[in-house]
Amino acid sequence: MPLIWSHSIDSLDWDELAALYSAAPLGNKTPAELKTAFTNSMFRCFVYEEGKLVGVGRALADGVDCSYICDVALLPSHQGLGLGKQIVSNLVRLSSAHKKIILYSVPGREPFYKKLGFKRMSTAMAIFENQGDALERGYVNET
Repeated sequence: MPLIWSHSIDSLDWDELAALYSAAPLGNKTPAELKTAFTNSMFRCFVYEEGKLVGVGRALADGVDCSYICDVALLPSHQGLGLGKQIVSNLVRLSSAHKKIILYSVPGREPFYKKLGFKRMSTAMAIFENQGDALERGYVNET
């Protein structure tokens, strides 16, 4: 089936997007939270197959210095087919005028992003809403 690519949130079904994130699995985010996040993102990719949302990704960017790619998600039925690579590549292309492109990954997915040219940063740090959960899930370490 042909895939339809979009960068617009104008006709996006926020409930469908929340269901995709849950199925991916990329966590439980409410439609309202996703609407805020995607509305505030400079770059967005939505992939549809037969009218159904099957893949997404977004990048927060300032237009000059830094673009931050995050929330790349695919339905399980569409994982492992190269679609994630296409979404990330599309976001990298859209972000190409920035001096640096940073990507936030689920622990364990780093080898996938390394194949796309991303390198591990030695200086990145974070404060999470739930630091204990972030530590337990491998997003941060004690050192």
